[in-house]
Amino acid sequence: MQKSRLRLGVNVDHVATLRNARGGAVPDPVRAALLAVEAGADGITAHLREDRRHIIDGDIDRLMAALTVPLNFEMAATPDMQAIALRHKPHAVCIVPEKRAERTTEGGLDVAGNDNALAAYIAPLRDAGCRVSLFIAADEAQINAAHRIGAPVIELHSGAYADAWAAGDWAMRDAELQKITEMTSYATDLGLEVHVGHGLTYDCVTPIAALPQVAELNIGHFLIGESVFLGLGPAIAEMRRLMDAARA
Repeated sequence: MQKSRLRLGVNVDHVATLRNARGGAVPDPVRAALLAVEAGADGITAHLREDRRHIIDGDIDRLMAALTVPLNFEMAATPDMQAIALRHKPHAVCIVPEKRAERTTEGGLDVAGNDNALAAYIAPLRDAGCRVSLFIAADEAQINAAHRIGAPVIELHSGAYADAWAAGDWAMRDAELQKITEMTSYATDLGLEVHVGHGLTYDCVTPIAALPQVAELNIGHFLIGESVFLGLGPAIAEMRRLMDAARA
């Protein structure tokens, strides 16, 4: 299979986290989004959490107005978030599980256990022209459920793979990579577009980026962290370089 160019979505949530730690208007996640695009991002991701711990409603308003690349609006499957998405009609919405006590999204959405409710939930979003994505584990039952309810895109949770790499647990790393590889191929055969995200770094991105069926990677926290040392543009440019090299 010929390898196509892999898209990079940059998540700007944690620019807003830093802003909110002090209050005020800086650093501005919209400015970060525009710099990310200049550095090679193909799209911008922003997660409007129910507790508004980082991205806030006004950020979504301004991102929609400022961006000329797709906005991927991450959201929990709640009526409030659905109403916001339907008002803005972003290019994409990614439905994620959300718990108030978690530091970050801890796992994938249980589509198989909530397929009827999720099918009804995503129908208006699809009708409004949003590309609906479901953030799920690399699990056959979850992929089958996503396909069954009509979600055109899935994003596979790479957190366990990235954590194993960081811990030096090579057996777990290889097992998680094999799982992502097999489920990416399985989902593609069903006609789903496959994205991957969560925890990816310079060290561990290449094996994922090399998978020819993966269309997009969504990366945020690591890049914002690296920008403290490198600058945002160079941090993103290096990730773009590694992704392109993996597809060469």
